[in-house]
Amino acid sequence: MNDGTDYRAILAADTPIIDVRAPVEFAQGAMPAAINLPLMNDDERAAVGTCYKRQGPEAALALGHRLVSGETRDQRLEAWRTACLAQPQGYLCCARGGQRSHIVQAWLKAAGVDYPLIRSGYKALRQAAMQVTVEQVQKPTVLIGGCTGSGKTLLVKARPDGIDLEGLAHHRGSSFGRTLTPQLSQASFENYLAVELLKKDAARWVLEDEGRMIGSNHLPECLRDRMVQSPIAVVEDPFEVRLERLREEYFEQMWQAFRTARGEEAGWLEYGEYLHHGLFAIRRRLGLQRFAEFTALLESALDEQQRTGSTEAHFAWLVPLLNDYYDPMYRYQLEKKAEKIVYRGTFEDVAGWLNR
Repeated sequence: MNDGTDYRAILAADTPIIDVRAPVEFAQGAMPAAINLPLMNDDERAAVGTCYKRQGPEAALALGHRLVSGETRDQRLEAWRTACLAQPQGYLCCARGGQRSHIVQAWLKAAGVDYPLIRSGYKALRQAAMQVTVEQVQKPTVLIGGCTGSGKTLLVKARPDGIDLEGLAHHRGSSFGRTLTPQLSQASFENYLAVELLKKDAARWVLEDEGRMIGSNHLPECLRDRMVQSPIAVVEDPFEVRLERLREEYFEQMWQAFRTARGEEAGWLEYGEYLHHGLFAIRRRLGLQRFAEFTALLESALDEQQRTGSTEAHFAWLVPLLNDYYDPMYRYQLEKKAEKIVYRGTFEDVAGWLNR
């Protein structure tokens, strides 16, 4: 049985990882292929930590064994055993490859299951992931720019050398960008990005022209530095084509997503709240009078959609929002990068240019 030290191979292969850290640690940062089956829950870990500070390591270890004993121990051991048998190619992992993963490994062995662990634990995987990102972003990079609704994300996702940063962040970048999947912690976002770069290992990267932040996640500094220096291909599709894409993505698909996840009644309420929140988030930039006008138009459009199923009434507020806010803002930002623009064309033109 060999403990894991080839961290890059483990990450690149999506090798199953049974992470035995407490839930709060897992939420702060984890790897894409990891599942959390903790040795101690958050309260137990906190109690052991306090004991360690006051009475030392031996007392803390003894307390840990008392807290995780009897039925609690049996239940957790069965969960690890089941996971190990289901994923025989995996590894155990704790914070630094210390006592927790070794204790779980020993308990499993006594129960008849030999299972390796990640030497040096999550910390080593995390360091390997960060180094991968630093190395991979040195490769040539092309950014895809364009106003909202240009299909930039679709272009990126269709390419073998494309990295969908918004997909990894579970956010589409704008005030209406949230999805039903909660955003990851910053460390987890960075880990997921690193693993995606490692698995694709392309000769160059195609990325969407993003700002520093995607929702609550920020891009790693090394990636941001590369993007600032990179050439930009700008998608310039007709306004009507962009409108249709936005209608499909933000109204049709989001309503279906809310309905599927929450049910008809609760889903409708949350869908409406989602659209209202998107406007509310930019109220100061719109000005309060314009915000009030858009809000009234949104409420009318929601009434129409609920009554008839049609989403076209949303154009009454979406069109002026694009014309008066989003498009001027993006064009202003693009003007500041004018020397980086190397190509302009429709969605199909840019797709062809990337294939040249």
